[in-house]
Amino acid sequence: MVDWVALGWGENRTPRDVDLRSDTVTQPTEAMREAMARAPLGDDVLGDDPTVAQLERLAADRVGMEDAVFVPSGTMGNQIAIAVHARPGDAILVEDDAHVLWYEVGAPAALAGVVIRSVTSERGVMAPETITARALDRSLHTPGTRLLCVENTHNRAGGTITPSAHFAAYRRICDEREMRFHLDGARIFNAAVAAGEPVTAWTSHVDSVTFCLSKGLCAPVGSVLCGSAPFIDEARFWRKRLGGGMRQSGLLAACGIVALLSLVDRLAEDHDRARRLADALRVLPGLTVGSMPETNILMIDTDAPAATWVDVLASRSIRAIAFGPHRLRLVLHRDIDDTHVDRTIEAFRKGL
Repeated sequence: MVDWVALGWGENRTPRDVDLRSDTVTQPTEAMREAMARAPLGDDVLGDDPTVAQLERLAADRVGMEDAVFVPSGTMGNQIAIAVHARPGDAILVEDDAHVLWYEVGAPAALAGVVIRSVTSERGVMAPETITARALDRSLHTPGTRLLCVENTHNRAGGTITPSAHFAAYRRICDEREMRFHLDGARIFNAAVAAGEPVTAWTSHVDSVTFCLSKGLCAPVGSVLCGSAPFIDEARFWRKRLGGGMRQSGLLAACGIVALLSLVDRLAEDHDRARRLADALRVLPGLTVGSMPETNILMIDTDAPAATWVDVLASRSIRAIAFGPHRLRLVLHRDIDDTHVDRTIEAFRKGL
């Protein structure tokens, strides 16, 4: 038997620390573990894993798309979308602090051979006119802009939501300029729950969308890329090319099915706790909390170096990430309850 306590975990296989580094640290639910044990399996590379097929049908239906493909990560989903939509040498547009630009290790250039042009924003939300201004017409001297990628919610901006009305405006621009439109919707269900709108309020305007199952939805691994049937046919080719073909991946897809059927609405609890935490920390000396969190991500600016805060909080069993020399990121998720929020507040109140 594994000695979970000796490994630094509690008796019920949950971490002792309050882990606010990311919503990717969530543990699969008991319902997920049971679904994994019972999932019928095949070989997904050969196209006959029934549980993967069920997840893909469910995902496509949820976002109003024709088809879907299960991929190991949101990064792979984004990069497949870029490779399908754009040709080598084309330009694509992303927001200045987009995940595609900051955290996907240059993959658009390395894999799809595209040129990235970035767009300024207000807390992650791009004004439509800035997109028009940054788009390039193809000429003897310039690459044409082929694709617009929008991240919603926006990670580096602190989980902010780009309103669905903006997506309608983005769609009009893309149609006018014959551009494709991809949504990096890693946390799009957070946006939908927080805004009180169906996810299709955003996805109905795009050509493709990737969303993560392994963040606030608690699945251990995986994302889904959705789009038209011809787009997904090409996406499957790129998934294989990138080494993303998995075999009995129904074990993982089973968790995604549980996530989509039972864990979307509860994201509101994470948003509420993020606001409660922000309210408590904004009055403490040496900390600055700007706008209230819109979803589950809280950014805190610190007078002292953020790395110092990370070390001090770790000594008090609170895990956080430095998101800059003087900025902390705290992410709320299913494994953080009200007691954990109280412990976090107390740890900050003790100061450095």
